[in-house]
Amino acid sequence: MARPTSWRSRTRRHRINRVNLLILATTLACGGPEHATPAARTVAESNPAAPASGASTPAADSGGPADSLVLRAPHGVEVWATFARSARDSAGAACVERALEIRDGARRTPVPLLYTRDTPRLLNDSTFTVQLSNACRPGAGYAVNLRTGQPVPTGR
Repeated sequence: MARPTSWRSRTRRHRINRVNLLILATTLACGGPEHATPAARTVAESNPAAPASGASTPAADSGGPADSLVLRAPHGVEVWATFARSARDSAGAACVERALEIRDGARRTPVPLLYTRDTPRLLNDSTFTVQLSNACRPGAGYAVNLRTGQPVPTGR
């Protein structure tokens, strides 16, 4: 009969895995494996569960579509389609719904709880409009503030 492992050895094993994960995350944040120290490269190569590229979004990590620029607003503000989810309508037809993120230089503001299949349209210098999508069906329209990312129903 196999002897159960002690609490200390299990804790030590998890601590080592956390250290490896921390080294990997630091390496990817600092420019990826090509700029890493030899020790960090070894950790990144020995951990098959970690993403091989410097991808920063779950969609990219899971093999989903890459981030896509969908709207350019004045003053260098951009709206990107980021996270992706697969959905099916009532007839079983598949579609992909995307989350949105507002990027202004280094600042990234996700638009909360809003997935869409449509292209956003610029309303004015500070707002864009987009239609919510749920289960591949169009939903309510929303106006989204380009500075805060806050969606507000438009009443369409």
